[in-house]
Amino acid sequence: MRKLAKPTEQEINEGPQTVSFQIANGNARQSCILQTKLPTKVQAQKYLLTNWPIIEKMARDALATGSGGTRRIIHSSPEA
Repeated sequence: MRKLAKPTEQEINEGPQTVSFQIANGNARQSCILQTKLPTKVQAQKYLLTNWPIIEKMARDALATGSGGTRRIIHSSPEA
């Protein structure tokens, strides 16, 4: 297994990383943000891709109960 890269100084200053993505909502697209506890953007993106089915369901559930705008999904991701 490959070791993950250490966070850059900028990532350390930024703190936990977020990843933006979009989901289709009929003929429109809905912007979403996944907030993680992971220290690097690469780790956060890998987490999103690995756990896509769960995160997509969370985003669609939030879309069904919300009233527009960007959806922020705060997910209890494992710390690195």
